[in-house]
Amino acid sequence: MTATTRAPALLAAVWSAGYVALGAAWALGVPGFPWGAGDPDPDGALSLLAGLDPGPGGWWVAAFAALALVVSLALAGTPRPGGRTGRVAVGAAWALAAALVLAIPDSRLMMGVAYTPLLMFSGFFDGPFGQVGLADAWPWPVLNQVLCLLGGLLLARAAVAWRRRARAACAACGRDEEESGWTSRESAARWGRRAVAVAVATPLVYCMTRWAWALGIPLGVSPEFLAEGTRDTPGIWLAGAYLATFGALGGLLTLGLVQRWGEVFPRWIPGLRGRRVPPPLAVVPASFVAIIIVVAGLTYVRATVAGRFSMAEWGAWLPECFWPVWGAALGAAALAYHLRRRPACRRCGRGSADLVTANVTQG
Repeated sequence: MTATTRAPALLAAVWSAGYVALGAAWALGVPGFPWGAGDPDPDGALSLLAGLDPGPGGWWVAAFAALALVVSLALAGTPRPGGRTGRVAVGAAWALAAALVLAIPDSRLMMGVAYTPLLMFSGFFDGPFGQVGLADAWPWPVLNQVLCLLGGLLLARAAVAWRRRARAACAACGRDEEESGWTSRESAARWGRRAVAVAVATPLVYCMTRWAWALGIPLGVSPEFLAEGTRDTPGIWLAGAYLATFGALGGLLTLGLVQRWGEVFPRWIPGLRGRRVPPPLAVVPASFVAIIIVVAGLTYVRATVAGRFSMAEWGAWLPECFWPVWGAALGAAALAYHLRRRPACRRCGRGSADLVTANVTQG
């Protein structure tokens, strides 16, 4: 077993050890606890950990991280035929990863990512953006969500690496035989197109409501709701229109996962025209965005179940409840793109060396 195959588990162990120390420090009174009373943003109440106090909460964080540390070290070991420890560790790793990736973060993670390009130039604007900077979008509680997301991804990657070793698959590409079934290029092209269609269509209702509000049209809300937002927070509907436009442009980029211009740089891009698009350039950002969209959508789903919204103002929350579908479809589209475009493995030699699929969707 090479150091490369052990790296995800060892990095997850380092992450876990760090949060064991942080949790104990917070429990003992060190400032910086990022949940509950330590979260100054009222929107933090949308988090599942909004009621956590630093005292007992710190010890819970330390205990969670200690379990993750044990699991990580188990996944760094060599699989034994018939052994149960590794399989239990894999299941625990996926459960811990799901909590870190989907349950702990909230919608502010997506807001930070979406607003960052605009806030980099906020000093040049008047209105709602002129007084807001990057530090406002990325306070410590939100940065902590990024770190939790990273820890979850490391645990998931460690579980995948262990499973590859257990079934004697290639540690680099995960193949244990030639591509067939749903992982084949032909199959991935078919279900990938459907995933892209869902990922492009799902956010359009959200986009239409926010564009309408910016134009003064109370689509999905009452005129009083629109007037109150304009009075209390001038420019808020322009901010919503910005987010809608950001999402719509993301939908256009999603089309690249099934179009030729997503595999070969178009002619109008100087210096890159005609060159093949490196698959990670599309897969990595699409996968990350898929995760934060699902997280944001789950925040609204939890708030809806808790009865925090009014049906009379459905436009303010119902479109967001479909974001988990959007994110899942985008993640599936990114996976299909990866399966279509992954080259022959340099380590095991499996897979076609052709990077450009012949049956790319043209419509």
